[in-house]
Amino acid sequence: MKIFHYALLFFCAAIFFISITVHAETQWFWLDSNDKYSKYFDANSVTVNKKVVNRDGREVAIEIEAWTKTTYSYEGAAETIKNYGISNLLPDPRSLSYSLALLRVNPQNRTLQYIREDFYNANNQVVWSKAEGRVKEINNRSFDEEFYCAIVDEVFQLGERDRKRAPSNERWLELWTYTDAEGNNTTLSADTTTMRLKGSNLVLWEWQVKKDSRGQTMEIRFMKKAVNLQHGSEVIKEGQTWTPNNSWQELRDEYDGAYRMIKSDDPDYKGLVRLRAYVKNNPRWVSRYSLD
Repeated sequence: MKIFHYALLFFCAAIFFISITVHAETQWFWLDSNDKYSKYFDANSVTVNKKVVNRDGREVAIEIEAWTKTTYSYEGAAETIKNYGISNLLPDPRSLSYSLALLRVNPQNRTLQYIREDFYNANNQVVWSKAEGRVKEINNRSFDEEFYCAIVDEVFQLGERDRKRAPSNERWLELWTYTDAEGNNTTLSADTTTMRLKGSNLVLWEWQVKKDSRGQTMEIRFMKKAVNLQHGSEVIKEGQTWTPNNSWQELRDEYDGAYRMIKSDDPDYKGLVRLRAYVKNNPRWVSRYSLD
């Protein structure tokens, strides 16, 4: 039994040593930094796992993997420990220095999954690990947006990072603005980085902001929509809503997930016209990873 334990310990130590050696030799490419986090990825690790042939006969990547690195300040470590619910394991944020993660990306659905995460202290020792994280869609509120854009760009080179970093008036397309009888002003804008055309449906994320006559924000809606450009209808797939009293809450679609026709006298009709024009003028972008 002792021999077995010694062998197991030797095996684990060997694996740990190999892992650290590999990562020590990695050429990390810096992506972004703020007061809490710095983000990097290993361009050499980007691997296309799966491809399919689309209708045009071109091979299109549908599953991509790559290694990323995140370093933490004290505040970033504290936030990460709280978000993962591991304060019982890591009560002191100073024990968390950086993490390495293997990410899996699907560009057609703009999704990302953490296949493996290893969290390290300043001595390069693993203090906690996690595997098989949930699949999540990437939008401008995602912590992982820089990772997603860098990984996808490495394969397709169609400007995901440039679009993400573009000035607001280039990234965001204002669809309409409306002022009601009380003087409340509502504006709806579309995030062009998230647009992807699937048949007649344009899938995208939108911001809707309502302010009173004094300019105070009354409500924010952050919505994923599918807009049928041919039939002139739309459906809210998911979303969140914010108010001063309730902060962020799940957005409940009054149509229960059904498509609704966009009437010609609705503010949304102006948005429909603008989206049709955008798709017509930017066909390569909205169909950049299409399998159709």
